[in-house]
Amino acid sequence: MKIVGFEKLSLVDFDGYTACTLFTGGCNFRCPFCHNGPLVIGVGLEEYSEEEIFSYLKKRKGILEGVVVTGGEPTLQKDLDVYLKKIKDLGYAVKLDSNGTAPETLRSLIERKLVDYIAMDVKSSPSGYPLATGVPFNENVLKSVDLLLEGMVDYEFRTTLVKGLITDLDVEYMAKWLKGAKKFVFQSFVDREGCLEHGLEKVDKATALRYVEIMEKEGIPARLRNYD
Repeated sequence: MKIVGFEKLSLVDFDGYTACTLFTGGCNFRCPFCHNGPLVIGVGLEEYSEEEIFSYLKKRKGILEGVVVTGGEPTLQKDLDVYLKKIKDLGYAVKLDSNGTAPETLRSLIERKLVDYIAMDVKSSPSGYPLATGVPFNENVLKSVDLLLEGMVDYEFRTTLVKGLITDLDVEYMAKWLKGAKKFVFQSFVDREGCLEHGLEKVDKATALRYVEIMEKEGIPARLRNYD
């Protein structure tokens, strides 16, 4: 596993858990609003050894409750399953963040009970993906959505709201596409130092609340995150 970021304590990344967060390097998307730009490009970053990570996890047993594996895109890591099993064997709950482009990997992790929670980014409607991700729409995203809707693992779908990158029509499409979802989160964009592009703006709160209403009209529980 290529771990290029290590946040030793987080109270916000895994709802209900005191957790640490591991960041993997590399991604197959190029979302302009991504705030982990250096991780996406994956060049010139310090890597954390497995020994360092697991030494910390062993010492913090009974204090930490969960581990978040995010990125970049963790499913690009060939030994992700082996790494997660070692974490689970220590008794930690595992949350995985993913863009949904590797549905077979997600299914395997779920069936082997190596993840307790998956947060899948739904960037936009399929037609909006090229603008939101910088690459053509990947049909595997559809398969991952269907997989999570099966309900074999706890999950959330989430979208970062960036002005000009998502429209009312995109959200209306997403509400019908994701019908039956148990949780949806609209996240506020923040223009951080590590963003791939700068000068982007968040969608205003009033619009974001309207998007929540669109989701809820389709029976999808939705809320905002990081909006004041």
